[in-house]
Amino acid sequence: MTTGPAASDHRRRSTIPALLARREDRRRVLGAAAALGTAGAWRPRSGAAQATPGASPVAVPSGDAIRIGAIYNLTGDLASLDDPARDGSLLALDELNAAGGVIGRPLELLIEDGCTDLTAVANAARKLIEEEDVVALIGLTDTSYAIPVAGLAQERARPFLTVGATAPVITLVGEYAFLLPFGDNVQAAVGAEYAARQGWTSCALMIDAQMDFTKFLAAYFVDRFQADDIGGEIVAEVTYPSGDTDFSAQLTELANLDPQPHFLYISSDPSEIGTIIRQARDLGLELPIVGGDGYDTPLLINIAGPAAGGVVFATHQGVYDPSPTADAFRAAYTATYDRPVPSVFAALGYDGLFLMADAIGRAGTDDPAAIRAALAATEGFEGVTGVVTYAGGSRVPTKGCALIEVRDGEFIFLQNVTPEIVPPAGID
Repeated sequence: MTTGPAASDHRRRSTIPALLARREDRRRVLGAAAALGTAGAWRPRSGAAQATPGASPVAVPSGDAIRIGAIYNLTGDLASLDDPARDGSLLALDELNAAGGVIGRPLELLIEDGCTDLTAVANAARKLIEEEDVVALIGLTDTSYAIPVAGLAQERARPFLTVGATAPVITLVGEYAFLLPFGDNVQAAVGAEYAARQGWTSCALMIDAQMDFTKFLAAYFVDRFQADDIGGEIVAEVTYPSGDTDFSAQLTELANLDPQPHFLYISSDPSEIGTIIRQARDLGLELPIVGGDGYDTPLLINIAGPAAGGVVFATHQGVYDPSPTADAFRAAYTATYDRPVPSVFAALGYDGLFLMADAIGRAGTDDPAAIRAALAATEGFEGVTGVVTYAGGSRVPTKGCALIEVRDGEFIFLQNVTPEIVPPAGID
C-alpha cells in the first residue's frame, strides 16, 4: 500500500457524499456483477470512469488500486441478507470508480464468502489482511460473525466497518471496529415503544438462544418494555436452538397461556422467522408479532406466505420510505441488476463502501491508521440508510429505524422512528 500526507482535519467533507446527489450522471449497468461468484475481486470495467454524455467530465482514476476487503456470508443461513449487501457494495464500487475513484486512484473490492461459518469467516479475514494486504474491511450482517473479524482487524490495525451487524459490543473489541447501522438497543426500543403506543402491556418472548444478535436484541427489548414509563410485563419466555425447524412445542406453550399476552416479540434470524410465523398461525396463535431487522428478508414472505400478514418489525431506513435518496437508490439497483431491491441490506452494503471511501478521501491516503482516524471523525455522512456521525468517541452511529408492516405479501413502510429512550449499550 502507498501512503501520503493525511488530511489535517479528518472531519472536513470529502467529495464522496456529493457523489450520491450526482448518481444519475454515472448510472450504468454492472452486467457481470450480478453473475459474480462467491469470492473474488471486482475491478472497474474498461472505460468505467468515462462520464455519461452530457455529464460533467470526471478524471480517470490512475495508479495502484486501493484494495478494500469485503466479507459476506454468500452461502448458508445468512445469504438472504448478505447477497443483497454484496450487490449493494458492488453498485457503490461501480459508481465510485465511474466518478474518478478515491484520491485519484481506482478502488478494488476483494470479496470473500464467509459461508455462514465462523471458521470460514476468520480464514477469509486472515486471507484479506495477510495475503491480499487490504487497507480496510467492510461487510457482514450478523454479530456472531462480525466479532471475530473485529478482533483480527484490531490485531492487524485495519479499520473494519460492519454494514449490518447491530450489537454495540462489537466496537468494544477495539478502536478499529465500527458499526454502520444503529445498535440493537435502538431497534429493540423502537419495537417496545411501538407496542406501548398500541396499548399493549403484556408480552411473551420467543428467542433464538444461540445467536448473539437474538440474545442482545431480546435483552434490550425487555429493558425498554419493562421501563417505568411503559410498565410492560413479560409473561413468558421460550427459546429454541439455531437451525431448528419444528417450533410446535414452544408455540403450543405460548398458545396455552391464560390469559393470553397482548403480543409476541420474536427475536429471530432470517432463516427461521418465516417458519415460526407460519407454524404459529397454523396452531391458531393469532397474536400480533413484533420483531427486528432479522425479518427484513424475502424469506419471511416466501416461507410464511399469507400468515405473515400484520407482522411488524423495525429495520434500517433507506429502501422503503418514499424519499428522493431511497428513490434514487432503488432506481440504480433495479437498472443494474434488473430486479427490485430485495431488502434494505442492499442499501447497507452500498453505504458501507461509500462511507469507507469517504474516510479514505478525507484521510488523503490509504494508510490504515489514517483511514481509521478519519472514519472515527465522520460527521454528517449522508447515506441511503441515514446520516452517520460518530459522536463522543462512539463508533456506533445514532440512527432511527423504519417501522414496517407486512400487508398482502409486501413490506409496507409505516414511518421512520427515533426511540424516546434507548437502553444502555452495555446491558447483558
